[in-house]
Amino acid sequence: MSEVPEKLEIRQRFPLWKDWLKPITQKDIKPGIASFIATPKQVNSDFFRLPFGDVERDVFSEDWKLPENWKEIVLNEMKDTLEKNRAFKLFLDICVRCGACGDKCHYYLGTGDPKNMPVMRAETVRSVYRYYFTTAGKLFGKWAGARPLDENVIKEWYYYMFQCSLCRRCSLFCPYGIDTAEIVWWTRRILSKIGINQRFMCISIEASSRVGNHLGLYPGGMAGSIEQALSDIKDVTGFDLHAYINKKGADILFVAPSGDYFASPHWYVFMGYLLLFSELEERYGITVTWSTYAGEGGNFGIFHSYEAGQLLNSKIYKEAKRLGVKFILGGECGHMWRDKHQFINTMNNPPDHDEWKKFWEDPDLGHLSGHLKGIRFDSHVSAQNGWVHILEFVAALIKHKKIDIDPSRNDHWKVTYHDPCNLARAVGLIEEPRYVIRSCCNYFYEMPEHAIREKTFCCGAGGVYLGDEMMELRVRGTMPRMMALRHVVKKYGVNMMLTPCAIDKAQFPHMVEYWKIPVQIGGPMEMVGNALVLTSFGEKPEDRKYDLRGNPIREEE
Repeated sequence: MSEVPEKLEIRQRFPLWKDWLKPITQKDIKPGIASFIATPKQVNSDFFRLPFGDVERDVFSEDWKLPENWKEIVLNEMKDTLEKNRAFKLFLDICVRCGACGDKCHYYLGTGDPKNMPVMRAETVRSVYRYYFTTAGKLFGKWAGARPLDENVIKEWYYYMFQCSLCRRCSLFCPYGIDTAEIVWWTRRILSKIGINQRFMCISIEASSRVGNHLGLYPGGMAGSIEQALSDIKDVTGFDLHAYINKKGADILFVAPSGDYFASPHWYVFMGYLLLFSELEERYGITVTWSTYAGEGGNFGIFHSYEAGQLLNSKIYKEAKRLGVKFILGGECGHMWRDKHQFINTMNNPPDHDEWKKFWEDPDLGHLSGHLKGIRFDSHVSAQNGWVHILEFVAALIKHKKIDIDPSRNDHWKVTYHDPCNLARAVGLIEEPRYVIRSCCNYFYEMPEHAIREKTFCCGAGGVYLGDEMMELRVRGTMPRMMALRHVVKKYGVNMMLTPCAIDKAQFPHMVEYWKIPVQIGGPMEMVGNALVLTSFGEKPEDRKYDLRGNPIREEE
């Protein structure tokens, strides 16, 4: 693994309060921790264009090539944000620096860097706010915790704003409810106004705005992946299944994270989706279509700014309207669901075509098939804006006994579950995934209470940190989760950690290798695919010999 010391040292530092106000300098920006700055091809394209995006910048260079009037731009943007966003000003004003959030951040626990404590991350911004926008700061300067803006402060903002994954664990423990992620989010937006943007994030935004998915896959590549998955399913089940792509008049538009189309272990989740949709069509006549235009449910724009999030969000609603579907089903992705639950109803209007409106007047699956009458979406966490999470959907089908499940097919797996931050804390989707896993697996073990559900630790790569240049930060940030995982591996013999998040599934295989934890990584829909009996195709529970990975299901085989 690149840029990661063989042996990590976590050295906590406790500077005097007055020293906390000193910004970092260029020598403090460390390889393996710092993220690359976006290049012109990502932020000066025909599809995603940002101010001063035509300049090549290097995070490790002394000169960041800031625009001539950069200070004026930053302070004007800060003033505008304070006036328009009540939460930003409130969170800057009310912190009493009690430190309750200090040891709750996985990056602080993994690095020991005091400026990775949420209170201090916000203080790097709060100190500038005090200096220019409060009477006490103008009068007393550093004695009021205020400091002026200079180029080193800008470098410090970039360095530490991109050592936050916006996981919001700190907000759970703050006695005032301060959401540091909100401060980070708006500060990133301010930085973007002077041309300072993070590279991995902007690669993903530009590709999604250009072709509809963050990998830059064109329609043929996406269709080819689906065909390959169907071929792999035939090898496991013996059945020739099919899938719809860009089908007008389908009942449901399914949107997955684009990593599911090719990555591992995402691929087995991908196969699980296809198995479920085939059974639903054969059994109930429900049609589910994929889209090559809206092939990415994850929204990297929300890690950048409201405007970028809105841009990417709009593509999926436009596609739902073009295809005339009744609702949207979303796959296993974390930030897909924070976006759809917390932002979507102010970003874009939902489709207004007749089929959509008719279904949401009375959101009962009985409209799709009389056999499913009584399965409603009124109370589902994520359904208020026309989206339903795949695990909510499957949980309802299992509860109402509308699909046949044989959990013994997963008896070779002893599983635990990682709650993605953006599902557990941001959406409250906590019990449905567990219900699905328990229904599909006979051996399920929870990690320690302080590390799950609302208190879950981030994977350490949340949102925009999958770039190899940040591998040391990723390894350090995942340390709390790896310690909780190691506990259940030793105590219960767990050999599979499930998570319904594409970034988690991309991050964890590298992390368990580094931390030497002998587990596989997968998603709940992989377990569903294993356990799902294709009754409508004539399959019997005992017919399946291999799981989706090609492993024998039963020991004697």
